[in-house]
Amino acid sequence: MANPDRREFGKAVLGGALGAAMLASTAESAPVTHTIQPGIKLCAQSGAKPTDNDLLFLQQLGAEYVSVASTPDLRTAEGFLQIKKRYADAGITVWNIGNTSVHNMPEVTLNLPGRDRKIEEYKQYLRNLGAAGIYYTTYAHMGNGIWSSGRATIRGASAREFDLASPNKQGVWDGVTFKEPLSHGREFSKEEIWENYTYFIKQVAPVAEEAGVRIGIHPDDPPVPVLAGVPRCIFANFDGYRRAMEIANSPNVGLCLCCGTWLEGGKQLTGKDPEEMIRYFGAQKVWKIHFRNVSAPLPHFVETFMDNGYYDMYKIMKALRDVAYDGIVILDHTPSLVGGGNAQTAYGFAYMKALLNRANSEAKA
Repeated sequence: MANPDRREFGKAVLGGALGAAMLASTAESAPVTHTIQPGIKLCAQSGAKPTDNDLLFLQQLGAEYVSVASTPDLRTAEGFLQIKKRYADAGITVWNIGNTSVHNMPEVTLNLPGRDRKIEEYKQYLRNLGAAGIYYTTYAHMGNGIWSSGRATIRGASAREFDLASPNKQGVWDGVTFKEPLSHGREFSKEEIWENYTYFIKQVAPVAEEAGVRIGIHPDDPPVPVLAGVPRCIFANFDGYRRAMEIANSPNVGLCLCCGTWLEGGKQLTGKDPEEMIRYFGAQKVWKIHFRNVSAPLPHFVETFMDNGYYDMYKIMKALRDVAYDGIVILDHTPSLVGGGNAQTAYGFAYMKALLNRANSEAKA
């Protein structure tokens, strides 16, 4: 884990009250930090129990880092160590290990029954990660899942589609489906969502600091202001993220910038495009990049290939290189290809590698 100069971060990057508050927090809490190698790290998604062929495929790609989704039987410190060792034996570093049970918790976002139990589960998850030497995790604060309205065809490939005008749109998370008009039987206020976030982050941030684990918060997907009675007022725009970082007031709470989600909203809704978000928050607060493109901003988009969406993905890679980013860049929600998951991974990884090579070459020149 990086150990940035927090004084310069407080003064130069965010400044003002946020910088002063973070300096005070640093002096009081002395969070655990870990040194990582500099440079952008291209990463592949992989499973908790890879076969020999899975590992060979990653080696052939040149993928030195993986992001792993854990299975319920391995959601302990010992289980995480088992996952980590399996990849390490193949020369591959596990950057983070996800847990769908606590990755996105409506109980927390909406203050539903069981909230405190889920928060305690999340705290133990952080402790397990730290004990296993995994120093990053992604968290999503969505009350009713990731929404789509069906599938569309892009260059012969099936891809997720979202149309705000579609009567078929619905949210899904971890096997649960959420539908309009009210996914949870009533309308929630923005103030409730903010209060619930504050209640959660104030409890888990100290645990993250003690464990030496950084929490990167994922944007709401899609960043529609309200879906089925639930406001998406925090992690759907620049102002929301900035305020959320001030509330957390922790060097261990930052961003997982899903560029595809951010592009879904477009600058009109989000306030800044992905490049601007990276340059504003910098490597001190942006810790994971989900690398994907979409056909257009809301109200209607299709998740498309990196080379034919509306945004120039090189701008993202160049910005990361310019701010000395040292986290991972990982492909996300790739349209289906003949050949399945490996074909999708190979396409995305090769595209990212080409952009990174270009950014590095231009920087040297």
